[in-house]
Amino acid sequence: MDAPVESARIGKRDAEASRRLLLRAARAEFATKGLMGARVDEIARSAGLNKQLVYHYFGSKDELYGAVLEGVYAEIREQERALSLGDLPPEEAMEKLIGFSFDYLADHPDFIALLNDENGQGARHLGGSRRLHEMHSPLIALIRRTLRNGAERGAFRRDMDALQLYISIAGLGYFYFSNNRTLSAIFGRDLGSARATAARRRHVIDFVMAALRPTSDGAGGVADG
Repeated sequence: MDAPVESARIGKRDAEASRRLLLRAARAEFATKGLMGARVDEIARSAGLNKQLVYHYFGSKDELYGAVLEGVYAEIREQERALSLGDLPPEEAMEKLIGFSFDYLADHPDFIALLNDENGQGARHLGGSRRLHEMHSPLIALIRRTLRNGAERGAFRRDMDALQLYISIAGLGYFYFSNNRTLSAIFGRDLGSARATAARRRHVIDFVMAALRPTSDGAGGVADG
């Protein structure tokens, strides 16, 4: 009686392992070549699996692309949860979140490539993902609570919108990395060096934290956004 159960468990583990291998290979292929240039044959070859498994587990190259994007965001949200920001004082929590967001972009150029490609696709994959919205809602709620706690302590201004803040944090790092080569060429400086990246990281943290501080004439109630 135990043999079929054990066989099913092994089969499930094999399926999960195969999916992970395909997603990893697909992430690299899509980041390098984009959705249009990526080939299912190459993804399967890189994963060391049969091409038919792509269609078995994901249905199509398009659906595999969407799964890769969801997986990337799930990875980011998981790492953000591991920061335990809700257990930290508001200022420390915010600095930690800003630093993490910048570091993730620095360490994952493939994420930037994937987002650039998806924007070129009109965000049609992310736009149709209910799971993605569900992943981001808790993050915005956490930022909102952090802002409110900081405002109650007098550390943060009281009219900062959580969503706008998140977009600003992401944008300050994203533009630096997505346009690093052109910025380096324009200004005649190697903005991709470790020293330049560290300086930019410090600037982004200081810039956002300065924007969060209360103004001299005070600010209105906490925004609900």
